[in-house]
Amino acid sequence: MVRNIVAAVAALIAAGALALTGPVPAVARSAPEPPHLEDHPCPVTVPEGTRCGYLVVPERRDLPDGPRAEVGFAVHRSAAADRRPDPVVYTSGGPGSASIQLVGYLAEMFPDRDVIALEQRGGLWSRPRLDCPETVRAMLDTLASPGQATAETGVIAAGAAACRARLGVDLRGYRTAEIAADVVDLRRALGYPRWNLFGVSYSTRSMLAAAAADPGGTRSVVLDSFLPAGVNWYDDTTRNLTEALGKLAGQGWPDLATRFTEMIADLNANPAAVTTRDPLTGEPITVRLTGDDVATIIGEAMHAVEVLPIVPALVDGLAEGRRDLLQPLVDAAGPALTSYAFGLYHAVQCQDEVPYNSFPPARPRLFTAVHDQAVCDTWKLPRASAPAATTTAPVLVLGGQYDPTTPTRTARPAAEALPGARFVEFAGVGHAVFLSSRCGRRTIAAFLADPAAAPPCDPGQAAYRVVRPGELHLTSALYRAQRTWWPLLPFGLFVLTALVQLAVGLRRPRRRPYTVVAGLSGLLLTGLTADALYGVITENETVLGVGVPSALPWYGLLAWLGLAATAVAAARRPRAGDEGLAVGGFRKPPGAHLVAGVVYLGFLTWWYVYLL
Repeated sequence: MVRNIVAAVAALIAAGALALTGPVPAVARSAPEPPHLEDHPCPVTVPEGTRCGYLVVPERRDLPDGPRAEVGFAVHRSAAADRRPDPVVYTSGGPGSASIQLVGYLAEMFPDRDVIALEQRGGLWSRPRLDCPETVRAMLDTLASPGQATAETGVIAAGAAACRARLGVDLRGYRTAEIAADVVDLRRALGYPRWNLFGVSYSTRSMLAAAAADPGGTRSVVLDSFLPAGVNWYDDTTRNLTEALGKLAGQGWPDLATRFTEMIADLNANPAAVTTRDPLTGEPITVRLTGDDVATIIGEAMHAVEVLPIVPALVDGLAEGRRDLLQPLVDAAGPALTSYAFGLYHAVQCQDEVPYNSFPPARPRLFTAVHDQAVCDTWKLPRASAPAATTTAPVLVLGGQYDPTTPTRTARPAAEALPGARFVEFAGVGHAVFLSSRCGRRTIAAFLADPAAAPPCDPGQAAYRVVRPGELHLTSALYRAQRTWWPLLPFGLFVLTALVQLAVGLRRPRRRPYTVVAGLSGLLLTGLTADALYGVITENETVLGVGVPSALPWYGLLAWLGLAATAVAAARRPRAGDEGLAVGGFRKPPGAHLVAGVVYLGFLTWWYVYLL
């Protein structure tokens, strides 16, 4: 406000001077500063041989004399003897996701090429940094109350207004067209004649636009989880999620759609209270999740390839009222809220996406869509034009079978409309194929080496198998035990007791057969449990977040056998020379059987009450 008043006063003074003295000779204006690079220390750990800095460009290219935006980048130079001349430039999705932290990962994917990671203007490692904790706090506040997000948009609007006032930048400069122009300017500033563009999710739009604007500098394009222009993403969110669940239903869960509807209805009527960590403060916070909220969180979780196999079992369990299963999802969702530059995210969405959607009523009503619409209604940014970009360069489009965000239903036909594109679908994958599939990464590398090459692996081979009905006994106990060790104490005491019993019994097996039986049964239970859990861990340890192999409850019978054998051993009259039992030089008192029995009873209580 003060700056505006000063500018107005200066204009009045200038006008008065002109009136008194007549025209002032024109003063030559310097040309706008061209885009250039400024080196800067890397904001995260990167491989040796990586250069970081900022690409300095106009905040708005239609106002070249206006403020500047400093766009973060990192360049890792390949040390390979057969280094290729055309590098790979990558930008993460979001909008608002960071990129530089993936330089090492990308350098391993493309060892024979330089790798460039380009941030989005306004992102976490660009300047200005358009983070928006005010809107994150508003989202958390709506989740902390038991009502529907649609009834609490006032909180979101207040957070959005506070964020924009604090940022104090012209948000019209933060949209897809400007982000694409940054890609083109970076190539020219770095001096590469041609390079390969690599985008994922949202950045497939900006990378395709960059290819269209810079045909001479584009050798090839990789579009992972393609978000085509012209797709009304918000209007499709419910359909995208339900269709992804429908594909999972085909893996042995024919009633999944019905169970999903039942889950939403139950939680909408009676929201679930879950205590987790506030991602902004680190303090405990209790969120109260409706069915729509849980559907949103499940949809986000389905981006991860290791989570997909347990989604049907999770939905089925939640429909049965197993609300403890929400804990792992909620704990993972919190940190994700601070991984985005939400000011940038909403600046792009409010100009390039939200205005093209009608937001029809649907069930579930995803709280992310409600939140974005409320922010955009507050910011009132102008709608940006959305021409469908194209390119004649070779294009590889990758899609995940279960992607709930950029489904193959929209990505495949959009890829087929590009002159030099081909589409590859990867089985068992959700969103961001290159992060989820080794075959996906190999396919991208083979394409860059030879755009006409076929995939070097089978994209129809899923990395993980979807859990079938009856394979899991649902429980969140092992997940809870990961956060603190003491819940496992009964199991440790049980194993120790079984070892002692076996050692004592084997010293005189004919005189103490029931002690041997007790020890063997306890150790057999331990071995079978360890083997079952190890099998799950080697296949997909995420499964243990919601359940254990369904055979585990039956293993508890061995503990009952051990308890019975211990009771019999305690009831038997001691034989001559058997008044005390020696183990390692220590005498075992006659009451030791009673202690062992108490340990067994405690273990069985823990086994059936806590674990199962």
